[in-house]
Amino acid sequence: MDQVRELVIIGSGPAGYTAAIYAARANLSPLLFEGMQPGGQLTITTDVENYPGYRDGVLGPKMMEDFKAQAERFGTEIKFEQITSVDFSRRPFTLNSDFGSVRAKAVIVCTGASAKLLGIESEARLMGHGVSACATCDGAFFKNREVLIVGGGDTAMEEAMFLTRHAAKVSVVHRRDTFRASKIMYERARKNPKIHWLLHQEIVDILAGEKGKVRAAMLRDTRSGAVVEAPTDGVFVAIGHQPNSSVFQGLLAMDDVGYIQVHDGTYTSVEGVFAAGDVADKTYRQAVTAAGMGCMAAIDAERWLERQGTH
Repeated sequence: MDQVRELVIIGSGPAGYTAAIYAARANLSPLLFEGMQPGGQLTITTDVENYPGYRDGVLGPKMMEDFKAQAERFGTEIKFEQITSVDFSRRPFTLNSDFGSVRAKAVIVCTGASAKLLGIESEARLMGHGVSACATCDGAFFKNREVLIVGGGDTAMEEAMFLTRHAAKVSVVHRRDTFRASKIMYERARKNPKIHWLLHQEIVDILAGEKGKVRAAMLRDTRSGAVVEAPTDGVFVAIGHQPNSSVFQGLLAMDDVGYIQVHDGTYTSVEGVFAAGDVADKTYRQAVTAAGMGCMAAIDAERWLERQGTH
């Protein structure tokens, strides 16, 4: 507890590892806490084809291994621990895990966000094998296929329309016949001839074919309880995301959902604390934008430390 680190990064994934690469090369000797899911959401993704530099695509876990190895190459210290509480009321800041405490002059929060899921066993088992929580990431894999998308908000409408660029047919599965989506988004989706509607339906199971890929979903009528099998090549879950920011609740300014609010780049409401990636980005949520924000946060932190005369 006596040593004070120049910079501690909370969270891994593209934002955390990129912040570590930049910070280590700036001689900040960063300490990175990976959390309980090192690599974040990309570790449950199979093929990633939209990240620059991987011409033939790359598996999500492999990409995160590459990011981590590059951060370590420049001297980042990485701990497989999760930060459970923080004290941002005074500097140096105090961060606590189940294994001890560390003090830091500056902190970058890169704890990401988690897609809200249906919570059924087959959904988790088939994630990356026909089940996805990101149409922008995976839609291109379903060219001329038929897919289902679950949800009734703006995200579901937007992703349904995006999927029509690739899929032959997109069916929206929704528990009701009323939607949380804004009127303009709903009407745009309604006018798209490729989008079909499975209302008063909920997915209770997802079935795999011989090759381990999605082949159908079991739909239950929310009024009658009747269950039918709906053949499909993919299931996209679009019921929202939850930023992993609960440990910072009441300490950093957030919006009503829990996304950490940043200004002037990656500065948070607490001087010396920065945020990057999906924990602060509710718009793009892509690996490449998270990595970009990680770069920004490391540069912001380095320049802030220089102004304090501590680096």
